[in-house]
Amino acid sequence: MTTTTPEYETELTFEKVWAMFQETDRQFKETDRKLEKLGEETEKVIQETRKETEKVMQETRKETEKVMQETQKIIGNLGNRLGDMAEYSLLPNLPEKFRQYNFTFGRINQNVKMKDKENGISAEIDAVLENGAQAMAVEVKVNLKTADIDDHILRMEKIRKYADLHGDKRQFYGAVAATVISEEVELYAIRHGFYVIKPSGEDVTIVPPVSREIFW
Repeated sequence: MTTTTPEYETELTFEKVWAMFQETDRQFKETDRKLEKLGEETEKVIQETRKETEKVMQETRKETEKVMQETQKIIGNLGNRLGDMAEYSLLPNLPEKFRQYNFTFGRINQNVKMKDKENGISAEIDAVLENGAQAMAVEVKVNLKTADIDDHILRMEKIRKYADLHGDKRQFYGAVAATVISEEVELYAIRHGFYVIKPSGEDVTIVPPVSREIFW
């Protein structure tokens, strides 16, 4: 019995090498195509994710703004109520209280507005105690700060200017009233010529300025 051993070609020819290069090039191109497709799909996912993220952020921003507006409204209403409570507790009987400092005020007006567009004057006063020769402009706060006193100084200057332009020759005095006043702020106020109105038990007390000769 004769056995035939198969013969294997081991010699590399140009044609074989060229075929190998072509196959390798085909595989590279196929890989590039797959990578390009994967890149496109990835970019698509990124774009969709970005759009969805922007949409969520816009909705969150709108909701946050809405909450902030509602919160500011609540705080504003609370501030107004606290201000009303401060006025309610501090302003009654002030004409009588000021008699100890030789003021005779016949009436007290609240939320007084002064406007003179022609001369650029605008001022709002929480309360004004008045008689024929004098007037006391009172600024009411819940918690008085030095900045409030500085603001009231400017307000008093506007009041004086408005009065002069409208033939009002009365002496104008200033006062500040608050449910909370620190010793430092109280001292600042009386040094700048203001009467300080503050709670004292169930009543109020008035602290006069360092110089009672100061008026506007």
